[in-house]
Amino acid sequence: VNKKTVILLLALTSQGQDPLFPTVVPAVDFDPDKDAARIETAIKTKGVDEQTIIDVLTKRTYAQRREIAFAYERRAKKDMISALKGALSGSLETVILGLMKSTAQFDASEIKGSIKGLGTDEETLIEILCSRSNDELVEIKKVYKECKYTLKYFVISCVKFILQLRLLTKRAEPSSITDYEKIDEDARALYDAGIKIKGTDVATWISIMSERSVPHLQKVFQKYKSYSPYDMQESIVKEVKGDLQRSFLVLVQCFENKQLYFAKRLNEAMKSKGAKEKIVTRIIVSRCEVDLKKICSEYKSCFGQSLQQTIMEHTKGDYQKVLLGLCGPEQ
Repeated sequence: VNKKTVILLLALTSQGQDPLFPTVVPAVDFDPDKDAARIETAIKTKGVDEQTIIDVLTKRTYAQRREIAFAYERRAKKDMISALKGALSGSLETVILGLMKSTAQFDASEIKGSIKGLGTDEETLIEILCSRSNDELVEIKKVYKECKYTLKYFVISCVKFILQLRLLTKRAEPSSITDYEKIDEDARALYDAGIKIKGTDVATWISIMSERSVPHLQKVFQKYKSYSPYDMQESIVKEVKGDLQRSFLVLVQCFENKQLYFAKRLNEAMKSKGAKEKIVTRIIVSRCEVDLKKICSEYKSCFGQSLQQTIMEHTKGDYQKVLLGLCGPEQ
């Protein structure tokens, strides 16, 4: 089984509809014509008024930004995205253009970028495909179809089989009834398929992790400790290597606490040598209307300082301003 197959198979991980904890919420008393006028003036200003562009677009939802873009086009007789592209540059341009896409469109463009050209950015693929809920994955797939990508970049070797399987497999919905017998059975099966034997029955691991509901799996991983001397993450590190290991670890981390997973990714990206802007941008842009508020909360609990403070220490200029605008004030 090749690398892309493994990653896509793990993307069968529908995690249901998660509650939302956005930092970017609909602006009250929203006036798209007024905002469009402000954006037009900011673009025409000598040297470009980046601050106004940041102030407006980081405080509007994607749906509102679309209305601003329509109002801008009526007013200026030109496309707002093209105008922004011409006026901005560098990291600020990347973030602002990302904000002009829906979350699903942004994720789809990140996936497309990760598999374009020579080689594949497996890290990006694993992060997106293994951390998104089923609803989010369905939306991403729709975007691919609308953009006529039709996931053709994924249809390589035996990946076609995986796409067919994706249509048939769906994670079980959470149930109000706790099936302790099934929890015990799955925990035992994970142990029997890994630590107990020589080698690893990967198919069993994938089957359980891709078909069970998230609340069920959370209890399974707790029960697993009664069979194995290692927890699930330690077992994964011992049993499998490479992209398969990374994919399983992302899955388990997201099942246990998705927002903590993103908080750790942000901390690692900002504090690594030569801050990895691409990762920081991707997480903050893609999660600002989903769960960035909760990510900020997990970040502070885990690292003892706010995400906003870390952004101020490790970024600068307009890039820093736009990230802080999307994170909102410290809670």
